[in-house]
Amino acid sequence: MKKYFPVGTITLFGILVCIVIAASVLVNRLIPDIPNDLAGVLRPAPRALQPIAFKDHKGRLYTLAELDGKWTFLFFGYTYCPDICPTTLTLLTSLVEQLGQEPGVAEEIQVVFVTVDPTRDKPEILARYLAYFNDEFVGITADETKTRAFADQFGAMFFKEQQTDPENYLMAHASSIYLVGPNAELIASFSPPHDYYTIASQFRKIRKLKS
Repeated sequence: MKKYFPVGTITLFGILVCIVIAASVLVNRLIPDIPNDLAGVLRPAPRALQPIAFKDHKGRLYTLAELDGKWTFLFFGYTYCPDICPTTLTLLTSLVEQLGQEPGVAEEIQVVFVTVDPTRDKPEILARYLAYFNDEFVGITADETKTRAFADQFGAMFFKEQQTDPENYLMAHASSIYLVGPNAELIASFSPPHDYYTIASQFRKIRKLKS
């Protein structure tokens, strides 16, 4: 026995199929194929960052406007960090030195260090700390609420570890390096273990894809 479907049902089904096809085409246009070596690094789509009002290591107001027109390597940490932070900042020093040798790149890149320990990391502390690595690095600080709201945009968790001395404590924090594009959008993240040759190579490809 033949089965017949109401005309309305067929029409509705056809509309749904068209919607699915149109959505697939749109997604394919918005999210191009990601090269294999950038899988897990490059975000499928850039994420626009929300406005911030921090202070930099010189005590000046720091907003998203400071990210405009720059490729920013951004890292969350703190100056009392015993290992991860100095190791990562040393790597970032080597990274910007290598990339800076390429024509036109030095003017396009910057490093921003976001402290997750605003109680101890005052601007003058950040300034002295970053001077050990690179005078061009920028340190920024805000209260915990603002810092956490900013870190959440990157998926960068942090918290104070249990301590016996309120003056001496450790902060657990994300150890990834984040790449923010010239339009203040989160473009990529580089997970540890870090190698500056690899990050430099990946950055060149990302910069070319986004140009």
